[in-house]
Amino acid sequence: MNTHSNDTAAGSAFDPGGNRPGKMSETRPMYWSVRRELWENRSIYLAPLIVTAVVLFGSFIATLTAASRARSGAPATGNRRPAVVMPISMAPAPIMLTTFLVGFFYCLDALYGERRDRSILFWKSLPVSDRTTVLSKASIPLVVLPLIGFALSLATILILLPVTVAASLARGVSLDRLWGALPEPLVMIYGLSVHTLWFAPIYCWVLLVSAWARRAPILWAVLPPLALAAAERITFGSSYFLNMLQYRITGAMKEAFINTAGHRYEELTPLNFLSTLGLWVGLIFAAGCLVAAVRLRVNREPI
Repeated sequence: MNTHSNDTAAGSAFDPGGNRPGKMSETRPMYWSVRRELWENRSIYLAPLIVTAVVLFGSFIATLTAASRARSGAPATGNRRPAVVMPISMAPAPIMLTTFLVGFFYCLDALYGERRDRSILFWKSLPVSDRTTVLSKASIPLVVLPLIGFALSLATILILLPVTVAASLARGVSLDRLWGALPEPLVMIYGLSVHTLWFAPIYCWVLLVSAWARRAPILWAVLPPLALAAAERITFGSSYFLNMLQYRITGAMKEAFINTAGHRYEELTPLNFLSTLGLWVGLIFAAGCLVAAVRLRVNREPI
């Protein structure tokens, strides 16, 4: 009786629901798998933060330098974008580029690294499926890094804005031209989404190589496509595969924006982008790579 009473009291104190299965909190394996990637790979957020700091420092110097020239120069006129406005309008570009590069190198080591240091034995002992593990790793370049890039780009613009406004007034640049040169958040979100979807087959291909390669995954990720392009050129004298690779790397801007005067992509064309065959072929290829990566992780052993 005493034992039963103590167990009942303990259960009521530590589990008000009476240990009923319906009241137990979900383990959320996907959420914790993504958190694990952030804990183990600090470069995911440290590299964009460092580049943001460098961009802020360089933009401050460029803005103040342009403003100081106002004493000897005439007010900015014409259609050309004023030099004092250029730093804030171009600031998001290197930050977003950094997130894409970090995503590529993260995917190279995502599945290869856990086999190299034999930690795969520990992670496989946990009640987390191989599919959840691979999808959590794929979510880093496809979801987490674009969000980090957008947040840091927006923060950079907000930090630079007061200095740019003051410098524009000193330079004689109208605030209307300044507001027109500021990157719009919706355009930034659109651009990040476009490039993330367009680069998805690249990320997933590298993840597949990371799950398969026994050493030097970067060579296995890069050399086979280049070898195929070279073999096609030598054998048939054509460059279709090489052109396809170039299109996959640079085609997002062409399909998602209209090239206006001065080689600036400003007008958005989301319907054209979503109806592009290359987008859907790439996404199907990316899905196939993820399925293959899951299958490889099921049977792969430590290196």
